[in-house]
Amino acid sequence: MDDEDVRRGAGGDLSDNPLLAQLVVVKMEDLQDNLKLLNYEVGFCKKLKLKPFPRHYFAIPTNPGEQFFAFTNLAVWLLGECGKKQLEQPQEYDDPNATIATIVAEAKSLGVSTNFPPAKLKSGAGEQVCTILCEISERALKAKKFSWKKPVYQEDSTQEETEAEEGVELCLSQMDEEIQEDALESEEEEAMFIDLGGLNQVKNTESEEAMKLEGALESSVDAQEWRLEVERVLPSLKVHIRQDNRDWRSHLEQMHQYKGKIHSTLSETTVHLDKLHQEITKTLEKIESREKYINKQLEQQIQELRLSKDRLAQIREQYNQASSGVTDLSRELAQVTEDMEAVKAEMDEKGTSMTDAGPLVRIKQALTRLKTESTQMDVRIGVVEHTLLDAKFKKKSAIQKQMNQHVSVY
Repeated sequence: MDDEDVRRGAGGDLSDNPLLAQLVVVKMEDLQDNLKLLNYEVGFCKKLKLKPFPRHYFAIPTNPGEQFFAFTNLAVWLLGECGKKQLEQPQEYDDPNATIATIVAEAKSLGVSTNFPPAKLKSGAGEQVCTILCEISERALKAKKFSWKKPVYQEDSTQEETEAEEGVELCLSQMDEEIQEDALESEEEEAMFIDLGGLNQVKNTESEEAMKLEGALESSVDAQEWRLEVERVLPSLKVHIRQDNRDWRSHLEQMHQYKGKIHSTLSETTVHLDKLHQEITKTLEKIESREKYINKQLEQQIQELRLSKDRLAQIREQYNQASSGVTDLSRELAQVTEDMEAVKAEMDEKGTSMTDAGPLVRIKQALTRLKTESTQMDVRIGVVEHTLLDAKFKKKSAIQKQMNQHVSVY
């Protein structure tokens, strides 16, 4: 029975029907087996630094954001394993609609059936998520040319093999014991027959001797008492053969009994089965006739439904294209806003520098310092000039005195 047939017969609601919920769990287990065959723990988990998924991770919704991120990354990795290496790993800030649209488009190109609205993949868990991941993983296994091989049994002796050998040895020992017991029983039976023959011979000899002594001796025992004694001793003289459950004769009798019971019950069951077969064929014919009638009655509605589905698919494609354009425009808008913020920051810095009076104050303070320093230098220069002139006058006066002294001497 196909999953679609089960879903139609069950009503298609996971919350109300436990059968569909169990189907989702089974699909998740198949997905887990396929992922292990693809060695996703090394190729996927270690690259993205994620833990391996639990057994029923995508079957039961727990954390939509985390499950959606894991679903998109796993789907892109599986598509890459199928040969779609141009896809990039989605990020947390990407548009979910665009990501789902690309995954659905690539899955359709691989031949995966997507007869469900893509919005149901946003939850990151559920029937649709498990279905699409399971089918993509199967395509990946086909792309890897995976095939089941014959099992290879190890030749090393394990504990199970030793236990099996011990069981075989026990069975063989039991068979040997049974054979020995059968042989002993057969010998005892032969011995019994031989003893009976000997008893007959002893009886014959005793009867002959009694015939000889009949004339000479007269019996004093009553005939009635003799008969009673014979009847009392007769059961102990009979040979009793014990029945053994391991005897093949008892098994053969049981087989014949079972065969008779089977033949007796088979006739009754065949009659009931024939009646059931006739009833089932009649109900199937009724169902087929009603299906044909319903199909004829609903043919126009089915055509309208197909046309509406085609229109819906076109609208979805247009929506996906528009959403991809919106994502591009949103990225451009974010870049433009960043540039505008940078320009605004530069303009604010220049405006603050133009309106700030701190540099002018510092220039005025520097000018006043220069003026004070220049006046101090002028005073120092004047003092130095005065000391120089004083020294010159003193030197000239000393020279004139010396000249005057020399003139007075001559």
